[in-house]
Amino acid sequence: MGRKFDFDYIIIGSGPAGSTAARILAQNKKIRVAIIENYIYGGSNLGTRDIPYLVGQSFAHTFYNLQQSPAIGAQKLHFNYPAAISHQTAVAKLLGAGDKKSLEDIGVTCIEGSAKFLDDHTIAVNEQTFTSNFFIIATGSTLATSNISGLNTVDYLTPITAFKLRHLPKLIVIVGGGATGCEIAEYYAKLGIKVIIMEQSSRLLPNEDPEAGNTLRDYFAHELGIIVATDSKVLAIENDGVAKRIIFKSGQQEKMVRIEHVVLATGSVPATANLDLKNAGVRTRESGAIMANKLFQTTAKNIYAIGDCLGNVNSSTERAEYEGSILADNLLHKTKNIVSYKGFIRLVNTDPQIASVGRTEAKLEKKRIKYAKAVIDIKSLPASTVDGLDYGFIKLIISRRTNHILGATIMAPGAALMTEELSLALRHHISIRELASTPHIANSYNCAIKLAAKQLVK
Repeated sequence: MGRKFDFDYIIIGSGPAGSTAARILAQNKKIRVAIIENYIYGGSNLGTRDIPYLVGQSFAHTFYNLQQSPAIGAQKLHFNYPAAISHQTAVAKLLGAGDKKSLEDIGVTCIEGSAKFLDDHTIAVNEQTFTSNFFIIATGSTLATSNISGLNTVDYLTPITAFKLRHLPKLIVIVGGGATGCEIAEYYAKLGIKVIIMEQSSRLLPNEDPEAGNTLRDYFAHELGIIVATDSKVLAIENDGVAKRIIFKSGQQEKMVRIEHVVLATGSVPATANLDLKNAGVRTRESGAIMANKLFQTTAKNIYAIGDCLGNVNSSTERAEYEGSILADNLLHKTKNIVSYKGFIRLVNTDPQIASVGRTEAKLEKKRIKYAKAVIDIKSLPASTVDGLDYGFIKLIISRRTNHILGATIMAPGAALMTEELSLALRHHISIRELASTPHIANSYNCAIKLAAKQLVK
């Protein structure tokens, strides 16, 4: 007789990847599934990132746009900030943040606490131990702070706490000019706070095409008054007895600035350090990312890993849910389906939004792939004139050999939805000629996709 286990599957982490896998596996009532969570059920999607950000940004955008309206702007507008923060929490809870009951209702056993492997079939949670035939690690990621000294001596905000200040400061510094840092910077600037954003690269959004970061910088500087300090590497954050101060390197010079509040939006690292993975025979890379094959199987054959703990560069809720569903379906039906990441959209949820799909010019040049591109300035569109919008563009990149889309970036209102069309074209090999012949609504931002496609048709 084989060894008896407490569970067939134990999933560590209840975020989008883990909870998706749990729900699919639990469809088979004979399978005993447990999920371990040490913070908020629902993970970053519901509790700490996507939903709280959407609510907070909606509030900031509405307040700012009312101020800019010719008919309303002359009025003195006020807002109840504590009420806005409470509304974030209420909406997140309404959508399921912290809710384990929905998992328990479908037969998933919920265990609260931090997990540590004792061996490849045994895990400890607090003072209890549990055994399982298989494990799925979906612990996500955590804030990367190792390159900044002095953090143990000061209070600082993170992407999780940045939208939860009960009282607004006069000045806030954002360290990091990626998607999260830019979203936080815009949020505070639209509420009337002086904002400085520091990015060690030469432009904002360094992993995207230059047009995205450069146009966003112009918008930040000229419309919102945000001070954008690129080529600025933060070395330390200290408390000098009077106030916090940031020490940073700009060019060859070391500089210092005193601050009231600082938000670290410095990227992420896989949240695997405290799992004692060596005890289970699970190997990791130097970054802490779990090593796994195309079927998400780790170096321990009965242990799988999905989501940001794999060290995904372009993480998203959609990608995590996708990985969770593919893995769970494979395990449930004993199939070997391989994931395809073609067409996943990268979103910067500023206003206007910036949405990208596929490869950037830099990545294509690195692979020596020949391409052609077309860029439409948003100011050339009737919709831009109607909305009074001066910043934005639509960019398409195609293969010179096949005339299929390789990549695209859109900075425009509703860019996320506009890019879905390009995601479909990229994922299903729709030619640029077919895209150019597809009807698009006149006087909309979408019509720029047709204009760009027409420029690329030979």
